[in-house]
Amino acid sequence: MNALSVRARTTAAEETRALASVIGATATAGDLILLVGEMGTGKTAFAQGFGAGLGVTEQITSPTFTIVHEYVGRLALHHLDVYRLEHLQEVADLGTAEMLDEPAVMLVEWGDVILPALPADYLEVRLAFGTADDDRLVALTASGSRWSARMRMIGELTAPWREQPDVTPC
Repeated sequence: MNALSVRARTTAAEETRALASVIGATATAGDLILLVGEMGTGKTAFAQGFGAGLGVTEQITSPTFTIVHEYVGRLALHHLDVYRLEHLQEVADLGTAEMLDEPAVMLVEWGDVILPALPADYLEVRLAFGTADDDRLVALTASGSRWSARMRMIGELTAPWREQPDVTPC
């Protein structure tokens, strides 16, 4: 597995959205992004910024109870929240394979929980609490060739928020 990562730090939800927006602008059809982190770390704020980077103009909200929200931008955005799923079979029942075949991007909150049911090519966005109330530590890790090929560019685009000066192999 070819994995590269970029670490960043944001100090407000607006910064998390801005960071996500520059990443969303690099997205291509078929991309899979997994949002990982404790409750309240900013997964939905990241999704909002990512959607803005795709040109989504409507308000992005967490699909906690509906599981899937779909938005229209330069590419369709399938925003999933799988926190409430109890079995991996439920992932297939949602039609995730079909969603990934569309000219769309799939963003999955709590994606690490269903990793065995997903393709091995994805960008993991791991959000964690920082030292101050609004600080967030963001680790972007590419798995597979789709995102690995873009990590140097993502490293450059996220420079205002980066903790480390270079993209580092994991």
